Amino acid sequence: MESRVRNSAPKTEVPGPILLLGAPGSGKGTQAKLIMEAWGVPQISTGDILRENKRLGTPLGLRAGLLMSQGQLVGDDLVNEMVAGRLSEPDTVRGYILDGYPRTLAQAEWLDRMLKTRANQSLGTLPVVAVNIRVGYTELLRRITGRRNCPTCQRIYNVYLNPPRVDMVCDVEGTPLVARPDDVEAVFEERMRVYEALTAPVVEHYRAQGRFVEVDGERPVDEVKAAIASAVFKLRQLV
Repeated sequence: MESRVRNSAPKTEVPGPILLLGAPGSGKGTQAKLIMEAWGVPQISTGDILRENKRLGTPLGLRAGLLMSQGQLVGDDLVNEMVAGRLSEPDTVRGYILDGYPRTLAQAEWLDRMLKTRANQSLGTLPVVAVNIRVGYTELLRRITGRRNCPTCQRIYNVYLNPPRVDMVCDVEGTPLVARPDDVEAVFEERMRVYEALTAPVVEHYRAQGRFVEVDGERPVDEVKAAIASAVFKLRQLV
């Protein structure tokens, strides 16, 4: 049974809530998409939830829009309310990938309380398990600063890891490749500083409860996917 879950993460399994962590350039977005496909669960993004509430003109969306128009941050209480609404939708019953949430220790503690309440109400809700995709600083820097894309077909290259056949020219379109303005070391360093400051308390929260594991993100994509599936399976046996 365990090997089947590790290799394919079948949709008959119940993964529950999965917090997937990873620094900029760790491949978290790629792995989230693979897990969604393998398990048949949605990705829960606070950015998407906020945009949808604003689009629909919900009371929460109007409150958030007013705060943002005044240059204020959307507070934990409002974000938590939006997340609670999204998690009540039927596509989340078997599980979901959390993206950008919980971003603070207060959000993590609120989420745990909310899920525990639902479990006590016999709603079958599992606790969150957190998986961090670990990639060394040097490798992250190469992935970010080496990134180039074709402005015509949007194909992405990396001058260090996946270079085009002709230097700085798209293999498909023959178009000169360009770098994004924020794919530079100074911007990357600031993104890493913010990420580490926000993530550290959340990591320690789940680590202290035995609901946290790290996987090697420098391995091939399929191996990372299998490692994440195996880690989730093992964590689910412990919580």
